[in-house]
Amino acid sequence: MAAVDPASGVGVLAAVAAGTVSFLSPCVLPLVPGYLSTVVGVSPAELERTSARRVLGPSLLFIASFSAIFILLGLSATAVGSLLTEHKVVLQRVAGGIIVALGLLYIGVALVPRLGREWHPERLLARAGRGGPLVAGAAFAIAWTPCVGPTLGAILTAAAYTQSEGRGALLLAFYSAGLAIPFLLTSLAFERMATVFAAVKRHYGVVVFCGGAVLIAMGVLIWTNELAVLNTEAENALSSLGINFFNI
Repeated sequence: MAAVDPASGVGVLAAVAAGTVSFLSPCVLPLVPGYLSTVVGVSPAELERTSARRVLGPSLLFIASFSAIFILLGLSATAVGSLLTEHKVVLQRVAGGIIVALGLLYIGVALVPRLGREWHPERLLARAGRGGPLVAGAAFAIAWTPCVGPTLGAILTAAAYTQSEGRGALLLAFYSAGLAIPFLLTSLAFERMATVFAAVKRHYGVVVFCGGAVLIAMGVLIWTNELAVLNTEAENALSSLGINFFNI
């Protein structure tokens, strides 16, 4: 029976989806304008009039900073999982069960809105902003870990079951991409994205429910070893196109 590796095939798609859901969560999305203004160094009201050239550099530094921290967490999770190589079957079942539980917890946010309350860390934003985009990115990654806990925890659990530190880092890199891409789009087209965010806020329940469903599906696939089958099919398709970059 093929071994499950969440850091390949459809597993990375789930990681990207988890990152995007984290970005759209009720306790991150409302703070995006504040973080963006802090990173760029202008007031939220001035963001619409700020050129893309001015915001691109600071935004990329911000993204690189929080991505580096999440990737380091992925390396740590993989290192812990490597200590349990003799119990891979047990680790597979535990990882699948934890991810399903975290998915159910995330769905609970849709049913009980108070669980996804908005945070207003104005002091943190002000202090982080004085250190520039790199410090602000690190502050985001550390301070918002409890907020994005279910999704980040699920991806870290999956990283603990990957076959190597490189794959664990890859999985968290894709999770970070799910956070980074919408943030970058926001920095380059703030006015348009603000309209999108308004629509998302009206459907928070649906967004959060879908995110929880993705985590539950991933957990079930890991538990049943079906993720290995799907990943193999995905990698074979990529190999036939000559673009299989999962062989790390």
